[in-house]
Amino acid sequence: MAVIGSGAAAMAAALKSVEQGARVTLIERGTIGGTCVNIGCVPSKIMIRAAHIAHVRRESPFDGGMPPIAPTIVRERLLAQQQARVDELRDAKYASILDGNPAITVLHGEARFEDDQRLVVRLNNGGEHIVAFDRCLVATGASPAVPPIPGLKTSPYWTSTEALASDIIPERLAVIGASVVALELAQAFARLGSKVTILARNTLLFREDPTIGETITSAFRAEGIEVLEHTVASQVVHRGGEFVLTTEHDSVVADKLLVATGRTPNTRRLALDAAGIAVDAQGAIVIDNGMRTSSPHIYAAGDCTDQPQFVYVAAAAGTRAAINMTGDDAALDLSAMPAVVFTDPQVATVGYSETEAHHDGIETDTRTLTLDNVPRALANFDTRGFIKLVAEAGSGRLIGVQAVAPAAGELIQTAALAIHKRMTVQELADLLFPYLTMVEGLKLAAQTFNKDVKQLSCCAG
Repeated sequence: MAVIGSGAAAMAAALKSVEQGARVTLIERGTIGGTCVNIGCVPSKIMIRAAHIAHVRRESPFDGGMPPIAPTIVRERLLAQQQARVDELRDAKYASILDGNPAITVLHGEARFEDDQRLVVRLNNGGEHIVAFDRCLVATGASPAVPPIPGLKTSPYWTSTEALASDIIPERLAVIGASVVALELAQAFARLGSKVTILARNTLLFREDPTIGETITSAFRAEGIEVLEHTVASQVVHRGGEFVLTTEHDSVVADKLLVATGRTPNTRRLALDAAGIAVDAQGAIVIDNGMRTSSPHIYAAGDCTDQPQFVYVAAAAGTRAAINMTGDDAALDLSAMPAVVFTDPQVATVGYSETEAHHDGIETDTRTLTLDNVPRALANFDTRGFIKLVAEAGSGRLIGVQAVAPAAGELIQTAALAIHKRMTVQELADLLFPYLTMVEGLKLAAQTFNKDVKQLSCCAG
């Protein structure tokens, strides 16, 4: 096996291939571990957690009896703590595993296809190496996309990579983008002390149920984050140490500019044509649900493909690709794939939204429960958000859940299991849920299909 990359998909595939009896050559051009552990999930969630702590020290629903104290932010120390944990996890979960596995050979260099059975690797320390393979997995990930705004590329803008590695908290931060990365980092920087302005081409999280974007926009504005909807920067100028962004409405001035407008698959330097591998208009490798590309014996997984860009999807795809490369047959089912946006409140979804169901010709019955009906939220004095259940009309089968809540990411897996097991909303309503947990909101939302939950006692079954 040849595996190009060393992130979640690549590691899962390499380890499973070895388990299946194969020998693996793993090729990595940069840092072992890929995006998630190095410059994505891990450092961003550490920063978001630190920002949350700063926020609750400054402001909480209990300020009346516990007067707040504005925190002092020593960014360089937070950054050192963040990087130390990144280094620790990269070594424990990637580097040391590769070093300790004699069936895996690691080449440090950049691979390109010579044909559909050979790779040419330009080694980082000089020279080239030919790798002939029986099967190959492409798992090269993705990089931040940069929109074609005049003046942007010649300015010292940030992507998420630079933002997470910065040892400063800018006084004024402009953010171009309206999806996951843009919103997570915008709120984190705001809570650490930046005055943040978000420029959204449409609305926040516009691909989701509209109520999600409306709720997050309201929460952000309540924290002092300026959200400019339907706003596009037509020009970027950097002069005198500050950015000036021209829009159709007005100018936005900032000390730093974060561009978070999506990610582009890392496929353009692989010479995929030489191996007969098809890509879509965005350069993503087209695969089937067994991770097979258009070229026999070559598979792909993770963010370089047309699959959803989540690290757990990449890992699952890598494992299944390895099973298929070694002669068995495994598919990746994404029908109950949970997704979380780590804002506060969090956004969590699984299955169909109401709009998506209608697009696929499914008639729906839906209920939305606001968090002022959830005892945990009332006890927290934080009722921002809602839980929405989407059921198939007639059968009552649960087919989708959208939640905005401070702990939405912790409840969504229960919803995913319910959808996976084809449960009805009545079956969900009949289950036992522990009282004073946020996940109890799922039960209460399910009960609203047949009851007025405002008329129930606090933990009525």
